[in-house]
Amino acid sequence: MRVANSTLTAAAAALALLAAGCGTGTTPSAAAAPPARTTTPHTTTPHTATPHTAPPPAADPGRATAAGTASARYDTAARTTATQTTTTQTTTTQSAGAASQRCRTTALRARVGRQDPGAGNRYAPLVLTNTSGKTCWVYGFVGLVLIDGRGDVLRTRTRRESVTPHRVSLRPGASAHARLHWTVVPSGHETRCPSSARLMIIPPDEVAHLEVPFTATVCDDGRIDARPMAPGASL
Repeated sequence: MRVANSTLTAAAAALALLAAGCGTGTTPSAAAAPPARTTTPHTTTPHTATPHTAPPPAADPGRATAAGTASARYDTAARTTATQTTTTQTTTTQSAGAASQRCRTTALRARVGRQDPGAGNRYAPLVLTNTSGKTCWVYGFVGLVLIDGRGDVLRTRTRRESVTPHRVSLRPGASAHARLHWTVVPSGHETRCPSSARLMIIPPDEVAHLEVPFTATVCDDGRIDARPMAPGASL
């Protein structure tokens, strides 16, 4: 009977423990199970190659100073050359401008040279002299008007001869001349030819005039043939 009682007591204890485990709702195997592992996906970052840059060489103070000095000398020389060039160009331009001035009427003195007679024709140089203190030039033909002894204007026809004109440079005191030709023989309806006492002269490309004594008998309705200005004071 004692053995049976002991057996019953052990069985009762086992049932009690089983009942207590069911009451909590947790089994020993579940309580001991390790937590679930979370797997993080592996992301591969692309590798970017960085170019290798060599460090600049250390500055050489001596070379830098020499380079700076050379540059300064070059700039100074360049400025000097530019100034000299500008001065030369200005001087050349001024000289060319001074030499290229046309002779104005106020800078000229006029006269008619010795008349050269020949078979009813007359030739004489009309001379223009530079009275200014600067070099000037004349180019082309003069204009002419005959004036009688009473101061009246006579019929005058100035005919330009077919001669190519050239520029004549006149230093102070230098002269140029134009050859004049006229006839003293009446022609056509003329019975006699008027005589002049003075000659009005308009220098080439000028408006103002000069007057000089000019005693001549000019026929053919006052026609005077004129050549362009040429160097010198005589024919």
